[in-house]
Amino acid sequence: RAHARIQKEEEEEEERNHNSLDMSLWTLLQSILLVANAMAVLNEERFLEPKNLSQSAITSGYVSSHGFKGQLIGLIYAASYLRMPLLAANAVVIFVKVLFG
Repeated sequence: RAHARIQKEEEEEEERNHNSLDMSLWTLLQSILLVANAMAVLNEERFLEPKNLSQSAITSGYVSSHGFKGQLIGLIYAASYLRMPLLAANAVVIFVKVLFG
């Protein structure tokens, strides 16, 4: 009887450990939203220009638009244009978190 109880406790603990390591699609979407929010709030004058990550670096020819740095600049600017959809996505995530925990 004690052996069965110990085995049951071990199975429950294994199930808890397994569930805590699962990454659901919801968690992945929240992570992507977090990164998009971070890129959308970057200030061009204070943060991007000193690191040559502004759009002017591409137009001046200092950075190739086909290289990694040019693609990163494009991604940052794309995220900055998505501020209103990001606002809506954040509202949905907050609503779901409040509703379901």
